[in-house]
Amino acid sequence: MQSGPNMLRRMTLASLAVMLWSLGGIGSVMAQTATAPDSASSGKPRAVLELFTSQGCSSCPAADALFVEMARDPGLLVLTLPVDYWDYLGWKDTLAHAAFSQRQRAYAKRRGDGQIYTPQAVIDGVAHAVGSDRRAMDQIIAAHQANSFPLDVTVSEAAGQIRISLSGQARPGSIWVLPVARARAVSIQRGENRGREVAYANVVRGLMRVGDWRGEPMTLELPVTLVSQADADTYAVLVHSEDGKIGRIIGAAKAPRF
Repeated sequence: MQSGPNMLRRMTLASLAVMLWSLGGIGSVMAQTATAPDSASSGKPRAVLELFTSQGCSSCPAADALFVEMARDPGLLVLTLPVDYWDYLGWKDTLAHAAFSQRQRAYAKRRGDGQIYTPQAVIDGVAHAVGSDRRAMDQIIAAHQANSFPLDVTVSEAAGQIRISLSGQARPGSIWVLPVARARAVSIQRGENRGREVAYANVVRGLMRVGDWRGEPMTLELPVTLVSQADADTYAVLVHSEDGKIGRIIGAAKAPRF
């Protein structure tokens, strides 16, 4: 299947096996009463943007480049999640993971619109836009400002430990840590982007559920080694509202060295 430079790669839920996004919880997580926010903690982003992209999609490099630019905005938490479902087209995405494809499917199922394509930007876990359409994403971000994240999430590090503190008014949810590679560049040898070198910003390298938000102030302490993967140099924290499905992002924070 081929696409022109201005066309999107699309799949519907009917053409994909829909699986619940459920990675196992991490053990040895300590929950305590929250203390005052640590001065080393990162600032609260005004929006979280997740780009579902593929090295085998000819319309994706424009979105990849835009996300590199948007990642420079300290008020945004910008993440890139390469998917694997276009690998059969002649080039296996070197950064893709099946869990990212599964996450994209779960978002589409939760929204109920069945829209799965590349490049797709998912904003705050509830809305989507073409990943190369800056105007559409800006409009969604502006519309969400009136209902910004109800949870305050702060992250700090000391003595080999990550401390994640949460407070605010929100429904129960799940707490996730995402190891991230700040920058990657890939030379694509085959497929629709053959001969191109594509740069990526904030490439997610894993999805780890580390705890649950139950509506009361709390702090989690985790070993820094949890995110010390060979291909990751920082991490992000997301809190999802849950009712049995992946839901809206109700809190987010960047690592101190993001």
